[in-house]
Amino acid sequence: MPETELRIEIIALLLDADFKLRPDTNTWSHSDGRPFTRAEQATAFQATRAELEAVAALSARNAAAALEQDTAVEALIELLYSYFARHPEARMVMDVLPHMTEEDRTEYERLCAIAAPDGGIYLPYED
Repeated sequence: MPETELRIEIIALLLDADFKLRPDTNTWSHSDGRPFTRAEQATAFQATRAELEAVAALSARNAAAALEQDTAVEALIELLYSYFARHPEARMVMDVLPHMTEEDRTEYERLCAIAAPDGGIYLPYED
């Protein structure tokens, strides 16, 4: 196998790994807590340097994206709360959208695209 060939199954396995050794199985775990099977542990140990570097790069990119998303959610909440405070009769986002300045509406749309790229967003609600 050429050294530059990356095996997706190993990268996926390592991206899902919690690298703390479990004393009960003497293996790593999946991110959901399931222990690696002996075969999965053996597969993980076969990772090449290029695969480990790919995992590190993807992990860093995922962490940066999560941070950007968290920051966007906080900014979105702050923006929306400022309008809810000025319009206490409003109960939903669609109630405050008509009151937004063009600049704030543009910012709202930008933040929504980051905070909820799939279009679904849930903000805290208190009655």
